[in-house]
Amino acid sequence: MIECQNITKTYKTGEVEFNALEGVSFKIERGEFVAIMGPSGSGKSTLMHILGALDTPTTGQYFLDGQNISLLSDDELAEIRKNKIGFVFQAFNLLARTSVLRNTVLPLVYAGINKNERALRAEIALKAAGLDEVHFNHLSNQLSGGQIQRVAIARALVNNPSLILADEPTGNLDSKTGEIVLKTFEKLNREEGRTIILITHEHDVARHTRRIIHIKDGKIEDDSNNQ
Repeated sequence: MIECQNITKTYKTGEVEFNALEGVSFKIERGEFVAIMGPSGSGKSTLMHILGALDTPTTGQYFLDGQNISLLSDDELAEIRKNKIGFVFQAFNLLARTSVLRNTVLPLVYAGINKNERALRAEIALKAAGLDEVHFNHLSNQLSGGQIQRVAIARALVNNPSLILADEPTGNLDSKTGEIVLKTFEKLNREEGRTIILITHEHDVARHTRRIIHIKDGKIEDDSNNQ
């Protein structure tokens, strides 16, 4: 489903160049649960931006569902993000004084989906993320951190994307709550076959996945099965 071919990313500041990624190549099959792991400055955030169609490589090619994302315009990249990628961020990025259900349907509003279908798809996504109906009309600022992150997961699921991309999704949670959120990802992968890429610098987080790609100094240092 995903193929990266010799990807490089170079940033320039004046006459100074910095190589954030150097010749990164790998494939991810549909239904895999993969951690991309590395310390700060390793290049994992740059790689996440490319995988999420938030940026394009300097050289090399990135294919998602057979489409060469490397060649797309900004508008085309926005369409890919809207239709094929579900994002879960460390900072949640929910509207604080808006209901759980309303937060979840927002991507469908932007996609022009009719109101009845929006509600149905949002409820299915919220249940898949482990939230009960009793929470649907709560404001997001009335929820616990773990519940908020599961709303964010539901919002990522609601467009039925090809890829779920989770960037340090437990970074703002205590360890017990973080475990609950990671178990949610495990269930989505195991029971629904969701393709999930988790970006992290923590071994305890990465161990929940089935494969770990270690990146260091812009290069893949190791790529191995985890379970």
